[in-house]
Amino acid sequence: MTLPTEMTYVDLPSPGGPEKMVLARGPLPGIKPGDILIWVEAAGVNRPDVLQRQGHYPPPPGASPILGLEVAGEVVALGEGAEGFAIGDKVCGLANGGGYAEFCALPATQALPWPRGYDAARAAALPETFFTVWANVFQMADLMEGEKILVHGGSSGIGTTAIQLARAFGAEVFVTAGAKDKCDACVSLGARRAINYREEDFKAVILEETGGYGVDVILDMVGAPYFDRNIASLAKDGRLSIIAFLGGATVEKANIAPILAKRLHVMGSAMRPRTAVEKEAIRDDLLDNVWPLLDAGDVHPVMHAVVPFSNVAEAHRLMEAGDHIGKIVMAF
Repeated sequence: MTLPTEMTYVDLPSPGGPEKMVLARGPLPGIKPGDILIWVEAAGVNRPDVLQRQGHYPPPPGASPILGLEVAGEVVALGEGAEGFAIGDKVCGLANGGGYAEFCALPATQALPWPRGYDAARAAALPETFFTVWANVFQMADLMEGEKILVHGGSSGIGTTAIQLARAFGAEVFVTAGAKDKCDACVSLGARRAINYREEDFKAVILEETGGYGVDVILDMVGAPYFDRNIASLAKDGRLSIIAFLGGATVEKANIAPILAKRLHVMGSAMRPRTAVEKEAIRDDLLDNVWPLLDAGDVHPVMHAVVPFSNVAEAHRLMEAGDHIGKIVMAF
């Protein structure tokens, strides 16, 4: 295609509520060595986008100030040294920013082909959650076949991905969620037990369900309010992987003795600050281990809604309301 000189994108003149985002026109992003330029057909909506919109999650140095961390579309230009893709290829990828736009530049090493039979919306629902789950559950927490994992926020995009991947690799899955329909959805995806945290104490349920053993891995996005119960729910040599702290980051009067007694590992990470080399390693693992499952239909993104780009504020309101099951995606 002949590239235009301008594109439509979602501008954020000042931090605040969803209404602060407006459609604007501006130049296409520059392409650095190793980058590919994607004509964006769809973009995923994620919690970090909401935090950036609110002014709490500034982009890293050198990243686009435009919101958006995952896109799907067509490769329309290649930066010097970019390898693995050609003009016209359909790809999805993890962007460092700039996804809420008609065109987005991202490192070729953070892009993947659309799985077999996918359209743009389904492909755009993949990168952020699959990169995050693979890095934190499999690379860092080293979940193994036959182990038990507890996933908090089981009905979220991250949660629905974690359930499926953990089951696909032979783990037994427990989840927490805040409503019956969300719990039912998690069980339908393969969770052995879904715990309604509004009605049950997840620590008590986990210990009862496992005969006092506990779980080997916990994927947590709640943070401080769950810390003590997470520690109590872990088995010996268990691993707690923290990827967010939606409930707060400060733990007061925590009892750390079980960490020593049970040889526990407490770890955490965010995806956006990771280096290009680290993201490439995650991408390569996904291509080798997970993309065949997507191609075969054994694993899939759970889609909650596909919203037009012009309704970006509504997409963020859906995310903040917390009633969704799976992914929210915007489409041009």
